[in-house]
Amino acid sequence: MVKQSKTHRHRMESLIGKQNIDRIPVALWRHFPVDDQNPEALAKATSIFQDTFDFDLIKITPSSSFQIKDWGSEDVWRGSPEGTREYTQRVIQKPEDWLKIKANHPNKGCLAGQLRCASLLSKQYGSTTPVLQTVFSPLSQAKNLAGNDRLLTHIRQNPDFVLKGLEVISETTIRFIEELVKTKIDGIFYAVQHAQFPLLTIGEFNRFGRTFDLPVLSVAKPFWCNLLHIHGENIQFNQIQDYPAQIFNWHDQSTPPNLGQALDLIDGIVCGGLKQWDTLVHGDPEKVRREAHAAIEQTGGKRFILGTGCVTPITAPYGNILAARNVVES
Repeated sequence: MVKQSKTHRHRMESLIGKQNIDRIPVALWRHFPVDDQNPEALAKATSIFQDTFDFDLIKITPSSSFQIKDWGSEDVWRGSPEGTREYTQRVIQKPEDWLKIKANHPNKGCLAGQLRCASLLSKQYGSTTPVLQTVFSPLSQAKNLAGNDRLLTHIRQNPDFVLKGLEVISETTIRFIEELVKTKIDGIFYAVQHAQFPLLTIGEFNRFGRTFDLPVLSVAKPFWCNLLHIHGENIQFNQIQDYPAQIFNWHDQSTPPNLGQALDLIDGIVCGGLKQWDTLVHGDPEKVRREAHAAIEQTGGKRFILGTGCVTPITAPYGNILAARNVVES
């Protein structure tokens, strides 16, 4: 393990503050299936991963259902190499179901458990390494409640019902973030999944996505290290480039803009450069290093964090992850 010359916190604070840094930061994150069903187990698994690779930020990655389980969603672990669970029970079946969900209290149920997980990791790493909690956008949660096909059908056939549901989801998310601030973590990893042209038009995304994203993100302003993740292909980058986040992350190796182009569009930091499957899973350490150097060249090593466009698959070899961690030391 390479010995760090500064704390990761200091390096990240300097990067976000546009000051000189001793090296390019690097961060990978992954799911922890089965462990992600228990707050203490998830905290422990996340801790072991961090202690092994010594990344510059820690992303807490619970299962995607953690924000909606208290509404009755059910899922199961079936061995996905990405580490994700499969939904077995959708809460929303018919349009009227959007009117039935009520705001959840963040200090009860699964949300309370995730607050406990965040608190544990904040206490362990807060003085040395930024800790970020994953938060799914209201529209992303709606997708998990209904299934994507049903959600898109309801958006087009019963938009007012969906909007009512999104109001409740947004209220619950805002309450959760307000409680997250009290855990003294450093930011949220805010996942937006529908800013994609194959899924929604610009007008549809603005109405059902952006309208709810901005109030949620405004509550996260007390944090200094918020990371915005734009998921998917053919993304509507122009619709989210003004979102109030310090770091922007997307599948830059498979969908425009590339890292260099994005630096001209935003004032913040870009995170990416590595292909999660072709390189981290199917490649070797030399391919990881080549791809990392290409990303550094594309950005000039400025306002840049080396990472992937999404989660690191749980099948990624140890040596490939270590190569990504150590390449920035050279």
